[in-house]
Amino acid sequence: MRYRAARAARRLLPSTEGPGRVLRGVDRLERWSGADRLIGGVRAAVRALPLGAGRDALHGRWLGHPVHPLLVQVPIGTWLSAALLDVLPGRRRGARTLVATGLAAAGPAALAGWVDWAELPREQQRVGLVHAAANVTAVALYTASYTARRRGCVRRGKALGFAGLTAVFAGGALGGHLAYRQASGANHAEHVPHLVEPGWHAVGDVGEFPVGHAVRRRVGEVAVMVVREEGGAFHVLADRCSHMAGPLSEGEIADGCVRCPWHGSVFRLADGWNVRGPATAPQPSFDSRVVGERLEVRLRHLAGAGDDTGEAA
Repeated sequence: MRYRAARAARRLLPSTEGPGRVLRGVDRLERWSGADRLIGGVRAAVRALPLGAGRDALHGRWLGHPVHPLLVQVPIGTWLSAALLDVLPGRRRGARTLVATGLAAAGPAALAGWVDWAELPREQQRVGLVHAAANVTAVALYTASYTARRRGCVRRGKALGFAGLTAVFAGGALGGHLAYRQASGANHAEHVPHLVEPGWHAVGDVGEFPVGHAVRRRVGEVAVMVVREEGGAFHVLADRCSHMAGPLSEGEIADGCVRCPWHGSVFRLADGWNVRGPATAPQPSFDSRVVGERLEVRLRHLAGAGDDTGEAA
């Protein structure tokens, strides 16, 4: 009996032989195109919501990272606390209040999640759709649980609550897959300071950079975008967008900013500040100088007096 249980666990979980059934199933979900038409419709509906400046607030631009993980702490915490009270005697009113609090907090958390989801690549959207379905199931179960508790059907309310908590855990596991395996919401430019060596780096002759157009160059292992202004000043940003690594050098240059061609994040050329989301992190920026006819750049936050041998543009 124990041997069979251990063997079943090995089939479900990763081992030295490879991924288990759970991980293989989620990986297959990333490649499953059966719901792509539905995903396209939901994505269009979410993007059409008249949120105005609230869209960036829901993305978490003000916080510096996605706000959805912060908001979900309330429903998860209150529902888990309700489950703990449900196993104790005489805690009916407290558990019911916690269930209601979680339901009230679920709406804003879900809205923030949908706004982020609408700007993800299709593979992430497929997993995210099932993640959302699990959470919608949890909300439905907890709504039924609250209704049962209000009517005095405490045992039924508890059973529905535990079922809802199971759905929350399933949705949370998929959310973790999105965040950590698929890097949804991560800063995709965070690696730049770790790869660029301190000091100045030549990126080309001044004549290679036409005015008003982005040119892609490399500083060691890092791709950068160079934009030359009419007055001769140069702006240099890391080329890969901090949101989902889109190529900024292929984006639109206007009003002193660059717009990512993939999801529309807008960054200020002067310093890389994320003027508009969905990006929640600014773009790494570089100082520049002209030595003779050569353009040289250095990563801005690593600049120091000891390696400064010329004037920054």
